[in-house]
Amino acid sequence: MELDEKRARVRAQVNQRLIQSGERERLKELLRTRLNECGWREKLKQHCKEIVRQKGLEQITVDDLVAEITPKGRALVPDEVKKELLQRIKAFLAQTTADEK
Repeated sequence: MELDEKRARVRAQVNQRLIQSGERERLKELLRTRLNECGWREKLKQHCKEIVRQKGLEQITVDDLVAEITPKGRALVPDEVKKELLQRIKAFLAQTTADEK
């Protein structure tokens, strides 16, 4: 099995565990909260307005706007937020793995 296939399989299994336990929703809520606290949403909203102003409202589609803001949106997520989510996921996996034994 290729490494990429194995990673995809593991990612799918982790995602399934997160969904089944309700942890995925809790993580999403935590992410929303942290992003609001750090002003991420406002920064992204400003970026959208700039793009629409540059290209013109009639000249841009929603798909175009999403394609333009996605890289910026990901880049604007603070490292602390990414680390916190990763730690929560690792703790969840450690707990669920321990529970299975």
